Amino acid sequence: MDSETKGPIPAAADPKAAEHDEAAWGYSSPYEPRWPATLTILAALVLYYTLPERLTPGPNWVVPALELAVIVPLNISAPRITPSRLRREIAIVLFGAISVANFIALVLLIQELLGKIAPAGHQQLEGRTLIVAAIHIWLTNVIIFGLWYWELDRGGPIERRKPRHGHPDFLFPQMTVPESAPHWTPGLVDYLYVSLTNATAFSPTDTPPLTPTAKALMLTQSLVSLLTIALVAARAVNILS
Repeated sequence: MDSETKGPIPAAADPKAAEHDEAAWGYSSPYEPRWPATLTILAALVLYYTLPERLTPGPNWVVPALELAVIVPLNISAPRITPSRLRREIAIVLFGAISVANFIALVLLIQELLGKIAPAGHQQLEGRTLIVAAIHIWLTNVIIFGLWYWELDRGGPIERRKPRHGHPDFLFPQMTVPESAPHWTPGLVDYLYVSLTNATAFSPTDTPPLTPTAKALMLTQSLVSLLTIALVAARAVNILS
């Protein structure tokens, strides 16, 4: 990924300039426990599980069951047994699986709204059911992309603890004005906030992406969010009218 290049950037002669340079590069992060990320994944799985089965590729319990079959042993073994690099690769696979499943759910939702997937002898799902499903898909989109950003930035939570971590993928406001938050480092909540604002504004707000990978992720999220919200608005107008 783009964040593989190691640092830090060369120190400036002026101490104040050096402080700004270090802040812009990103301070070494403290230890981040993985249980908040695990709970966040579980929240996404619950949202997915509550989708109507017509909007999932197969029974709606399959994806959550497969994810839990990996998450539970991973959390039991980490960090004593499972190497950090392997944990990151497994996390990326988990995030990718949820992302693909959520995108398929969005495609099936579109087909349902167009009346193309109702089985013979069955009526289409009710409008309110489709709106609730769309909200679940949108929330899952926010959660999973927040996890993507958390795992991507500067090589992930483990790499961010090292002085020679990768290039920053996002420029948080605190990195440009270090006096406002001395030695500040982003955590999972900050990445979820970036995801939420990107999903509602359809573009970066206060935290721009710096690398092509981060830009591609934010672009994808914005498109999915825009499509989902447009569908909800169209269906809501149809119901109200």
